[in-house]
Amino acid sequence: MSTSVLSRLFKRTRTQTVMNHRIAEPRLTLWAALWVLVYLALPVFALGMLVDVLIQVFTGYCTGVWCYFQPPR
Repeated sequence: MSTSVLSRLFKRTRTQTVMNHRIAEPRLTLWAALWVLVYLALPVFALGMLVDVLIQVFTGYCTGVWCYFQPPR
């Protein structure tokens, strides 16, 4: 193996042409980024919030980000 995994992952291929027309290269679109947010980031964020709320309910100790914005008791 003369090339590393990372270099093969980010290696760009030659531009393909069909009947002398250049085929557009695949790229990350806005819709793809939104779907990543909906299916990955949002559930992870919601699960983290749920764990923080459960810890606060059962122990009385606030561990969430919103604790920084609450007035001191």
